[in-house]
Amino acid sequence: MDQSTGKNTELSAWPKGIAAITLFVEDLQITKQFYQEVFGLPVIFEDKNSAVFKFDKTLINLLKITAAGELVTPAKVANRETGSRFVFTIAVDDVDAMCAELTARGVTLLNGPMDRPWGIRTASFMDPGGHIWEIAK
Repeated sequence: MDQSTGKNTELSAWPKGIAAITLFVEDLQITKQFYQEVFGLPVIFEDKNSAVFKFDKTLINLLKITAAGELVTPAKVANRETGSRFVFTIAVDDVDAMCAELTARGVTLLNGPMDRPWGIRTASFMDPGGHIWEIAK
């Protein structure tokens, strides 16, 4: 509390969690189908430029790369060939069983399953937009 103004200067409960992540994709239809088939999730919102899925409390918004500029201007939108800059990790009960399930769903693993030196077992795969997903236990 700022004694001179009487206003609360503390950030209350920030951050509260990630509400939404927007992923830029070149082909919305192919990426949407991938998310439906691989993650088994329904689309909760869709328009001509985007499709939104809900992962527990976090929204994943697939947005056509052609519509992404208005969100990040004056920054530039990179394409998938530029390389990966992050990994999304999903906790699973059994990495090996999930790898078998993903393979059955047509997913090609980038790596794994493997035991990491920091004590977890992981495997990774890429969506059609070039975003890397990791499963871990």
